[in-house]
Amino acid sequence: MFCNQPCRIAFILLSVASSVIGAELREWRTTEEFAAPEAKQAAAADERFVYVVTNDRVAKYDRITKKLLVRSTGEAKHLNSAFIADGRIYLAHSNFPTKPERSEIFSLDVESMKLETFHDFANFGGSLTWCVRRGDEWWCNFALYGSDNRRTFLVRFDHTWKETGRWTYPAQVLDRIGGASISGGIWHEDSLLVSDHDHKRLYRVRLPTASEVLEFVAEEPAPLTGQGFAADLKTGGLVGIDRARKHVVLMQRAPSP
Repeated sequence: MFCNQPCRIAFILLSVASSVIGAELREWRTTEEFAAPEAKQAAAADERFVYVVTNDRVAKYDRITKKLLVRSTGEAKHLNSAFIADGRIYLAHSNFPTKPERSEIFSLDVESMKLETFHDFANFGGSLTWCVRRGDEWWCNFALYGSDNRRTFLVRFDHTWKETGRWTYPAQVLDRIGGASISGGIWHEDSLLVSDHDHKRLYRVRLPTASEVLEFVAEEPAPLTGQGFAADLKTGGLVGIDRARKHVVLMQRAPSP
């Protein structure tokens, strides 16, 4: 069938609209939330507790009563996202906005609530904003800001901390984040979900087959305001924060249409 230029343009716009509609239908919806003054940087959750991250400490809350139980000890300057593995919480940490940059992964024992350095990157070319482990690999995001934020990069390390891959983010994400950067990220259903600094959305990206730029998959509305988020180990959903209201937000993905 013959299709002239206006027809082709209409077809492209329809295709784009369909993909956006599909993404909208898979939004993340709040299932529970509660106030926590530490809800400034991130949150993580296991079967019994919710851990709320501010710049220099982590607060442990009972997930049923929502009562504060204890805060972490140990020095920290700029904690970012957190994830739980093997009974410990691993947190991205940097000295942002101090120069020269210094990034580390901190480890927090959930019983003693003592923060310790797990791995020191020194000056790696950006501020570590999120890190997760997948199998024996570590995935770490180093953020840059302002006019340099398009150089924000994701690095894959093996278990010896040897770099085995590096990627930047696609324009579909970078064009939407203003002068901020990528603040949170996890692996989810064989792709990556990442957040920016202050918008109520997540970006789904995947590894490219032959490129150094991650591939954009979809934008998924979510009831968080950017920053760090994590998988909820009890429900299989997500846990994040509404920074403006100082709330922890637990959420589930809407079912497929």
